[in-house]
This record gives sequence, C-alpha cells and structure tokens, in this order.
Amino acid sequence: MNANTPPDQIITAEPVAHNHATHGNPAVVGLAGFGMTTILLQFHNVGWASLGPVIWTGLIFGGLAQLIAGLHEGRIGNNFGYAAFTSYGCFWIALCLIQIGNATGIFPISHTDLGWFLAIWTIYTAIMTPGAMRASTGLGLVFITLLIGFTLLVAGHFGPPAFNVIAGYELMLCGASALYVMAHTIYKDAFGRDLLPVGKPMIG
Repeated sequence: MNANTPPDQIITAEPVAHNHATHGNPAVVGLAGFGMTTILLQFHNVGWASLGPVIWTGLIFGGLAQLIAGLHEGRIGNNFGYAAFTSYGCFWIALCLIQIGNATGIFPISHTDLGWFLAIWTIYTAIMTPGAMRASTGLGLVFITLLIGFTLLVAGHFGPPAFNVIAGYELMLCGASALYVMAHTIYKDAFGRDLLPVGKPMIG
C-alpha cells in the first residue's frame, strides 16, 4: 500500500490498464488460493481428511498460485497485496516442504519445531492485520481470524493439542471469510453492483 492507495483498493483493487491492455485483478486468485487451502488444512486438523490432499493443494494453489498473484499485485503498485500473497504463498510452500521432508527423513522436525515456525508467522500476521482492517471489514475479519488461528496453533504445539482442533474450526471461518471477499470482487465485476458488501474500513 502506498500513500495514494484508497482503503478499498488495498487488496481488492479494480483492474489496472498497462500499455493499453486490461489486466485482471490478481486478488481473486490470491484469496481463492488462501481460502480454499486454509479450509482444506483444517479438514485435516480436525480429523476429517488425510494430509495428502493438503500437501499437493498447498504447493500448487495455496503456494504457487498465491505467489504469482502477489507478484502481479507488485506490478500494479499494491504493496499490501504484494506482501500478503507472496508471503503466504511462500508460507504454504514452506509448510508443505516441511511435511514432505519430515515424512521422508530429510531434516525431520519436532512438534515444537513446527510451533516455532508457526510463531514467527503469527508475528507477521499481527503486523499485517491493521493494514487489512483499514481496507474493509471483510478483509479485516480474514486477518483477525487468521491471527487468532495462528495463536491457537502455537498454543497447541507448545501446550495441549486440543488447541489445534479448536484452531481448525476457527480457521475454517478464516478461509470462508477469504472466499467471501473473493466472491465480492468477482460478483461486483460481473454484475456491476455490490452484491456481497464487505463493509467499511474497521480503522481510519
């Protein structure tokens, strides 16, 4: 986000024209990759699904697709979207590689090792949350629920494992919130009106 970026364009910016060519909004891919992969991981965390689908979806959609979306956000000068999508795309790639490495005996990790990994991402999410809150209520809720979810996961890796299950259900709400913001952007473009409002900025 630069000094001239309106609050409602921090992530869900309107398509920008470059060299007389209309560019799509990369946020719709980034939010979809984030939301769907987050929900899928929680299906595993609460015991509904195995880790396999999470790994491959995380590498491709949560990881690579988000990373590409973030790079496109950087091209249109959106620093918040650039930072968010590239960072969380890399988070998913790293998390999946950690799990693959652990399963194959390459750099195996302990439960607390993963807890420290999650802790540093909790700090990063805390830094990003005020920026999301300035965009809209919808995007603010995505990051607030993400921050709560990360905090619960850290607690579950250093304390009672029950926190991981609680985080699973809470982060399903986070993923659903991201998909709502994505749908808001898609439908607003398709129908020319705000069918799914995301609300005003939560902070000035």
